[in-house]
Amino acid sequence: MPDSTCAPTPAAALRSGSLGTADIAFFVVSAAAPLTVMAGVAPLAILLGGIGAPVGYLLAGVTLAVFAIGFTTMSRHVHGGGAFYAYITRGLGRGVGVGAALLALVGYNGMEIGVYGLLGTATRDTVQALSGAHLPWLPVALAGLLLIGYGGFRSIDFGAKVLGVLLVAETGILVLLAGGVLIEGGAHGLSLASFTPGNVFVPGTAAVLAFAFAAFTGFESTVIYRREARDPDRTVPRATYIAVGFLGLFYAFVVWIAVQAFGDSHVVEAAGQDPAGLFFSAITTYVGGWAADLMHVLIVTSVLASLLSFHNAINRYGLALAEEGVLPKALARVHSRHGSPYVAGIAQTVLGAAVVLAFAAAGADPYNQLLLWVNTPGMLGLLALQLLAALAIPFYFRRVRHTEGALRTVVAPVAAAILLATAIALVITHLDLFTGASATVNTVLAAVVPAVFVLGLLLAGWLRRRKPEVYAGFAAEPASDPAAPVAEPAAVAGE
Repeated sequence: MPDSTCAPTPAAALRSGSLGTADIAFFVVSAAAPLTVMAGVAPLAILLGGIGAPVGYLLAGVTLAVFAIGFTTMSRHVHGGGAFYAYITRGLGRGVGVGAALLALVGYNGMEIGVYGLLGTATRDTVQALSGAHLPWLPVALAGLLLIGYGGFRSIDFGAKVLGVLLVAETGILVLLAGGVLIEGGAHGLSLASFTPGNVFVPGTAAVLAFAFAAFTGFESTVIYRREARDPDRTVPRATYIAVGFLGLFYAFVVWIAVQAFGDSHVVEAAGQDPAGLFFSAITTYVGGWAADLMHVLIVTSVLASLLSFHNAINRYGLALAEEGVLPKALARVHSRHGSPYVAGIAQTVLGAAVVLAFAAAGADPYNQLLLWVNTPGMLGLLALQLLAALAIPFYFRRVRHTEGALRTVVAPVAAAILLATAIALVITHLDLFTGASATVNTVLAAVVPAVFVLGLLLAGWLRRRKPEVYAGFAAEPASDPAAPVAEPAAVAGE
């Protein structure tokens, strides 16, 4: 009888086949934090864009749906765990791909770590609104780091279940508000004036579009979960379209409901007087004070859901880059029971704690500085990644044999690149609306993205000289994947 004790222990791996379409959709929609975006940001969109603000969210949704056409097509041909940077590498070359990888790490970390400031302030405000007590923000943020770290340590299907419950709760309270407004007929009767050209094409629409594009941040992370998805060639595209479609329609509908709650002629004035309280006032009027109290609580859980979603995405990026040899190999360790990239999760939690403590030690405001100053370059980084991915798609499909049509491989990606470049320009020109900071601070924040990308290009050059084996294998297609493309892109294979 063979001695089983001598058999090698198989390496732990991510749980393949764990996630269905709904699970992945929960992850990406939760990252967008619909309740927090609506209650916290939509009033500003109404204040700046008037009653035509709902259309801004529809236009952003359409733009990202066009991007998703080429993006999901690419997901059927490139199967590595690096998602964005893998796509960009295959289309634009390894140097740009390494730059994109570093940008992805900084972008996703920026989107998560800054939100711990929001968690602290949202929890503080909720406790004060419900009990009158004052709760310091820092202990809340640190406790949140531990809670999210534990959620990322557990299995991915555990995280999907948690996010499913939290997402249903936060969207449910907005649906409850909508029901109350529709039943009562709004303040002055229901109106579709929000969708007329005269109310849409106004000077403030550019600002609304900037807010709207920011509200979709994280939807593209569907492809990060490819290795854990059931039937990924179907599941990932479906989850992407569901996420974009739901967010675009839901955001537009809820903003329109807010307009109806106060009336076309009074909502801008109400938003100007108390933007932070607009949704709470509406739900108190149309549903009841208890619903406003519940909304306070659900904003906190909405923030937690967003944090958990981004935490899981970051861990998988860290895992992929560790497997590539770009990051320390220890980050590629996967938990034997939970199938989670737990070492990458621990590293991410430690980094988050360091940033939060540094801002606290400097006496920074948790909302105006920790959240806005860290989130803003993160958001710009993810928009830049989307633009690079859109540009990479037609280059990739020129170099491989495929049966995809020109709409998916050329027309949609080029159109998406133009639209995304416009979106980035809108966000940068309205950066003061996101940060409330001085021109100097805004210039620094906007410069973070190109600076990180340039550092990535320098890292690529260093890898090519000092670690040629790592550089040569960067973003390579998994050898075990039977669906690998029939030809290597010249930009990668020829380098």
